[in-house]
Amino acid sequence: MNTQKNAMQGLLRLPRTAQAPGPALLMRIWLRVRRWNELSRQRRQLAGLSDAMLKDIGRSRADVEAEAGRPFWDDPEQH
Repeated sequence: MNTQKNAMQGLLRLPRTAQAPGPALLMRIWLRVRRWNELSRQRRQLAGLSDAMLKDIGRSRADVEAEAGRPFWDDPEQH
């Protein structure tokens, strides 16, 4: 009886990849979403700067348009 019970428990156990994600995975996902949100916000702010402000920081309107046109998931720190 005990052997059958142990065998059944082994059958009912899900493989590790099918189990619910752990806290570390959820934290990495949360941090990635926050980073994407931050990138999107920064790019919107950069696009809103005047030409005089861009000149002060040494950027052209073309530089800003190229940066602002990048998708939110395109993170320069990930390359």
